[in-house]
Amino acid sequence: MADDKPRRKVTLNQLRRKMREGEQIVQMAIYDYRNAVIADRLGIDILCVSDTGGMILFGHKSTVTVTFDEVMMMAKAIDRGSQYGLRMVDMPYWSFHISPEQAVENAGRFVHEANAEVMKCEGNQYHARNIEAINRAGIPVQGHIGITPMRMPQLGGFFAQGKTAVRAEELVDDAWAMVDAGCFSIMCEVTTQEVNEYLAQVLPVPVISLGAGLGAHGVHIITSDLFHLYEEHTPRHSKIYTDLIPIIEDVFIRYRDEVKAEIYPGPEHTVYMSDEEALKFARKMKWESKLEQLDSKASKASKRKTAKKTSLPAKKTTKKAAKKKATRKKTGRK
Repeated sequence: MADDKPRRKVTLNQLRRKMREGEQIVQMAIYDYRNAVIADRLGIDILCVSDTGGMILFGHKSTVTVTFDEVMMMAKAIDRGSQYGLRMVDMPYWSFHISPEQAVENAGRFVHEANAEVMKCEGNQYHARNIEAINRAGIPVQGHIGITPMRMPQLGGFFAQGKTAVRAEELVDDAWAMVDAGCFSIMCEVTTQEVNEYLAQVLPVPVISLGAGLGAHGVHIITSDLFHLYEEHTPRHSKIYTDLIPIIEDVFIRYRDEVKAEIYPGPEHTVYMSDEEALKFARKMKWESKLEQLDSKASKASKRKTAKKTSLPAKKTTKKAAKKKATRKKTGRK
């Protein structure tokens, strides 16, 4: 359950305080209204509108094809569903890559149209110039290094980054370039723990681990991975807390079978007219089958009423006679 204390709005100052005091920052990829409501209620620090949502919700094969408008739609849903968590938008492919002007314009649209508070931009030191422009425009950015899905062909595939000393040093250079560009935080996606841990010790900003082990100032996770909702692939670094697929399948099967057997919807799920209104409607529509049904129902009700009337006096007489008999027995009268 969430802390009983009244929750305060998460700010960058709060994240810095958590970093100083050694309190873990909890970041989650959230891309629909209901999960935003729940995550916000339970005290999640950063609600990241991840472009991964385009794969989960819309069936994209990778994040590269997720569109700006799709991310905007998800960002608006998260704004409606949250009050306290820091609202972050994962800037989609080719939305900040061309020029500083393009980067600022698109980041500004997310702020203006979806009430986003901060951006997340994935890349390396060569993207720092455009990321710096967003920061200089007054929109904070979390830098994203390591496995960057937008650069998958360049990286050579989805595998951990920083396994060699040379590659680890390159990632450190990427992180410092983003910090120098003004980033308020750095996220390490599937780097070795050594890279993640080193950066957390030397960088002046919070470091967030996504599949990079412990040692950072916080952890990020793709929410759908917690429930195994993306069956096509479950990354090694993700932990399935509850597999919802069998639960969803069970519900779908039971619903399907009850519909086929005409069990659902039952009377408890249905609204009916009063007999009087149903009769008026059936007469007006000349609905013969319904008129026959109502006539049969009225006839049965009438018979039950008649049977009840004829049986009541007999029962009363019997009771009265029994009472008289008992009195006579007591007094000895015949």
